[in-house]
Amino acid sequence: MAALDWFVNDAVAAPVPPRVRPRAVPRPRVRPQRRLRGGIAWIALFAFVLAGVVALNVAVLRVNMSVSRLDREQLELQAQNAALASQVSSAASAQRIEQTARRLGLVPAPATDTSYLELARKK
Repeated sequence: MAALDWFVNDAVAAPVPPRVRPRAVPRPRVRPQRRLRGGIAWIALFAFVLAGVVALNVAVLRVNMSVSRLDREQLELQAQNAALASQVSSAASAQRIEQTARRLGLVPAPATDTSYLELARKK
């Protein structure tokens, strides 16, 4: 029975004294006006931040619109440059120059009438 008594002593615990709760320390009361002012301040701060975000988005949208317009103008100018380069190329062709010269009454010089001048070299 000694072994049995050993288990019984562990199982029976001494009575726990009742817990004494510490007295609640009275908290200082926050006036409702102070809390109301704090809430209004936070709302105003958030409204200001949101207005800034909206203003930033509008500015970015305007910049994107101007970039789009400038891209469109750039494409138009590139097309005009290509058309002008084509006109210059066709106007500078030998065949066109020859046709214009014939229309003005000019004729090619015969090869037998061609002569060369000997120029003295500069020393």
